Amino acid sequence: MAELVIFQNGASKTVAFTGEEKLSVLLQRAGAYMPHPCGGHGSCGKCAVTVTGAVSEPNDNERRAGVRLSCQITVLGDAVVTLPDSPRDEQIETETGGLTGALAPMPGQYGAAVDIGTTTLAVKLFDLKTGACIGTAAGLNPQTAVAADVMGRIGAAMAGSLRLLQGQVTDEIERLLAECRAQAGVAGGPESLVLTGNTTMLYLLTGRDPECLSHAPFHADTLFGGETALLGCRAYLPPCMNAFVGADITCAVLASGMCGKNEIALLCDIGTNGEMALWKDGTLYVTSTAAGPAFEGAGISCGCGSVRGAIDRVWLEDGQLRVHTLGDADAVGVCGSGLIDAIAAALQSEQIDETGFMEDDCLPLSGSVALQPQDIRAVQLAKAAIAAGMEVLLETAGVSLGSVDTLYIAGGFGSHLNVESAAAIGLLPPALTGRTRIIGNAALSGAVQALLDQNAHQALDRIASLSVHVNLGGSPRFNEKYVEHMLFGDDE
Repeated sequence: MAELVIFQNGASKTVAFTGEEKLSVLLQRAGAYMPHPCGGHGSCGKCAVTVTGAVSEPNDNERRAGVRLSCQITVLGDAVVTLPDSPRDEQIETETGGLTGALAPMPGQYGAAVDIGTTTLAVKLFDLKTGACIGTAAGLNPQTAVAADVMGRIGAAMAGSLRLLQGQVTDEIERLLAECRAQAGVAGGPESLVLTGNTTMLYLLTGRDPECLSHAPFHADTLFGGETALLGCRAYLPPCMNAFVGADITCAVLASGMCGKNEIALLCDIGTNGEMALWKDGTLYVTSTAAGPAFEGAGISCGCGSVRGAIDRVWLEDGQLRVHTLGDADAVGVCGSGLIDAIAAALQSEQIDETGFMEDDCLPLSGSVALQPQDIRAVQLAKAAIAAGMEVLLETAGVSLGSVDTLYIAGGFGSHLNVESAAAIGLLPPALTGRTRIIGNAALSGAVQALLDQNAHQALDRIASLSVHVNLGGSPRFNEKYVEHMLFGDDE
């Protein structure tokens, strides 16, 4: 029997094992947080550690990265590993906008609404008798330690890690609920839960085999939309609309109120998965496109979440790039909103051209934080996927940009997005900047409505029933538009 000693956040823990084990597996077993955005392929370099003892020699991936990587190391015997301190996001979006009072709440004294994002989790605890929010908590989704995106987690679940992934998210939800109870000064509850998220997140939450989501034709064998028992509570899971248009978008559409208005409205949740909904003449056209994790800082050489020291805003002043960091701390990396700003400012100053080419080897932002050519390319790929998906969705519904009354931007990344910067790089159509509404964490807002008013359950079912999925997979038109939108700048 060998032992691995793990140091992180000023504390240590020990995990015993026999034989040879991957370090990443032992870290997961010990409950130690370590991000693996590339899914453990050794390509992103984000899981660098310091390790001593009986471990494998550095492999080619580690030699290229110049560091030891937890996803590549095999522990052969007794060893000691030191991990970077786990981050605490300072800007996870929990704002849900205006809410109605409790009309017909779910049963119990206390209830909670939970948004299970691919990258983050957000929880709000309510007194169901008064409708008052009495606690709010948020944190990183610990499943990012396994993979940054849904396909990586689906693959891990199919390879035997389903129970691990389920345990990671349920444990973190329970921790966040305890944090909410402590804020409120209550000992018990909640008795009722509403949990929303994309389809994959709900599969992993409920321990359901996601094999059907892993291959064409990508037909989910359940789209949820009902009550079950979870975490010892009565839990409502809102309906998804498709394998890759989840309950989070159904809730966001509810929160926007777009289906109750006589308008043509477009809703976008821009993140690892770019999910969109277009309301026109009683039909809700929905689609999704895999943008990748660039907008959330993963896959970017200096990328990070919304942690202290993250560059969240960049602008051009007297011909120079200026930056703002969260907490006004020394720059440690760049988060999604800062990334979009930086590229927009660099385009304005002509440090980057419309093809993404830059004369210098890198684009310095602050201190050692700089964007590399591969970072610019990652944003090009991500923004092209979003812009092309949006254009094909509009074309399918026969809607011109000039006919769109409102563009709703939902989600954590969108909540801090500079709309002008997004338009400058071609992520959003410049024609819609004056008609854009930022609606915060609309998925969480919709979940709160479903918690406080059970009539919203029928409204969510109706929204899902009105949806028509627009499949972008294998679409020649999407591929054509994707190539066109690879260039930076607007296309008008």
